[in-house]
Amino acid sequence: MKDHHPILNQEEIKHKIRRIAYQVYESNVEEKEIIIAGILKNGYEVARRLEAELKDISPLTTTLCKVEIDKKNPLGEVKTSLKPEDYKNKAIILVDDVLNSGTTLIYGVRHFLDVPLKQFKTAVLVDRNHKKYPVKADFKGISLSTSLSETVKVIFEKGKDRVVLS
Repeated sequence: MKDHHPILNQEEIKHKIRRIAYQVYESNVEEKEIIIAGILKNGYEVARRLEAELKDISPLTTTLCKVEIDKKNPLGEVKTSLKPEDYKNKAIILVDDVLNSGTTLIYGVRHFLDVPLKQFKTAVLVDRNHKKYPVKADFKGISLSTSLSETVKVIFEKGKDRVVLS
């Protein structure tokens, strides 16, 4: 696939994730521990990098959680690498790479709401502003106004991370 329009390069992605980390820390400064839950596959990679930045800039204890949602069948079972008792009464940040229609994020949110939480926020690297569900990103790297026919892809390749519009 040809990269038609570069949106963010590797350095810009790193900068956006670091900025999100500062925002997450500021909104959780009273917390001792937070759960960073990343939606597989790219959302988890963003979450992993976000957790590394948080460890660098804050004293917060962070726990990384993998969230598996079948994007073709979001009503199916949502699987997580943590048990509900592991995140009960804790602050959670649900992370994805791109917020398109909001389908994946809203079903991820729904999964975690079965357990009492202290706080729940969402973070995305790219917010496309094409939501069909009332879900928003509390923290976002970049907002793009795009047409529905355009595709935003986050590509993580060693030394060549990028966000492209095609």
